[in-house]
Amino acid sequence: MEQPPLTAVSPLDGRYAAKCAPLRDLFSEQGLIRLRVLVQLRWVQFLAEQNEFDGLGPFSPVVSDYLNALIDAFSADDARRIKEIEATTNHDVKAVEYFLAEKFGNDPDLSTIRPFLHFACTSEDVNNVAYALMLREGRDGIVIPALRRLIGSLRSMAESTAALPMLSRTHGQAASPTTMGKELANFIWRLERQIDSFANVVPLAKMNGAVGNFNAHVVAYPAVDWITASNAFINSLGLQCNPYTTQIEPHDWVAEYCDALARINTVLIDASHDLWGYISLGYFEQSQVPDEVGSSTMPHKVNPIDFENAEGNLGIANALLKHFSAKLPVSRWQRDLSDSTVQRNLGVAIAHGYLAYHAMLNGLERLQVNPERLAEDVESCWELLAEPIQTVMRRHGDAGAYERLKSLTRGKTIDPGQLRAFIETLELPQDARESLLELTPATYTGLAEELVRRLDRFKAEKG
Repeated sequence: MEQPPLTAVSPLDGRYAAKCAPLRDLFSEQGLIRLRVLVQLRWVQFLAEQNEFDGLGPFSPVVSDYLNALIDAFSADDARRIKEIEATTNHDVKAVEYFLAEKFGNDPDLSTIRPFLHFACTSEDVNNVAYALMLREGRDGIVIPALRRLIGSLRSMAESTAALPMLSRTHGQAASPTTMGKELANFIWRLERQIDSFANVVPLAKMNGAVGNFNAHVVAYPAVDWITASNAFINSLGLQCNPYTTQIEPHDWVAEYCDALARINTVLIDASHDLWGYISLGYFEQSQVPDEVGSSTMPHKVNPIDFENAEGNLGIANALLKHFSAKLPVSRWQRDLSDSTVQRNLGVAIAHGYLAYHAMLNGLERLQVNPERLAEDVESCWELLAEPIQTVMRRHGDAGAYERLKSLTRGKTIDPGQLRAFIETLELPQDARESLLELTPATYTGLAEELVRRLDRFKAEKG
């Protein structure tokens, strides 16, 4: 019986239950059970297609339709029945086998199939394939689309602010100007690279018996090329076969998957920090939601809670993902069960990341850039032009240029008049001097705007 959200131990099923709803069919225990059913039945169907398995197949269209319906129409009631059986067996995968045997009943067309349910399988044969399908579907159908929506929002903002000058801060101090759009483009480029890496992780799986050697398979059907058959079955599910395993698929690919996802999350933590900071500086204003409260005692506040929520959830996700990547590839000899306990939390890590992606997207949608505040900061730092002035002086042979500008500007606030007076004293060609005199902090942004405009071109060239 489902518990009300207020009594849930995990906020994923309590406070954030509605937001996590799209993940529940796949990453819940019911979702895992459904995938176990799928693997068990696809294995039987695969065996029935092989000529060597006398008395099993080929299946009639009626039988094939019935088996497919057991997968396609799998319900919460089916999951509950499997859990009832598990209460007796104390074995989750065996409970699935018994459930399917129940579904076959005494039907004469299905009776020949029953001995081949879970044929030559260890439970890990079913589980590792089920988890591979879960992680692949979760990545391709849920995580990457959510990240694409987030990147789309960042891209729209980057394009609209591509030419908007902004004061940089290196070491927390005023530095050469950039544009708001260019700083957002930095994150877009980083995310695109990491998503490509994540998308290219190849899910591996195995179907090779108790210790990975096809021991029982060979005794039962010595004439079958089991290595080829196993590879063909795994490939039929859109996965890649790992031919060398113990009882368990060693989870190296899962570690790669977790590490790739953690890198994405780390970029987003960095982005959350920066956006939070820009809100604090007044570069962005946040739209107000009617009746929303920012503080229990300070009525004026509109807090950047979406980016703080994202940061917190991304941190939890990465703590779990890093544990998974360190733990899952390690197993005592041919098998221990510690990986089983850990794998049950894969969806938890993904859910915390998913919450963060949506929090950031919501936060971005509430932001309106404040050009006046950005311009105010840029205009207050004419000393930043010490960099281009000394660089032009160097070009024209002044070996002491850096030291002269250091003496003039270091640790000081310089007004336009002082800087222009200094420029007038320089022995430079007329065009170089005029160019420097026309320069302002707001126009000293290099190719920042162009870099934003070239995002798609660079991505195409990289691809």
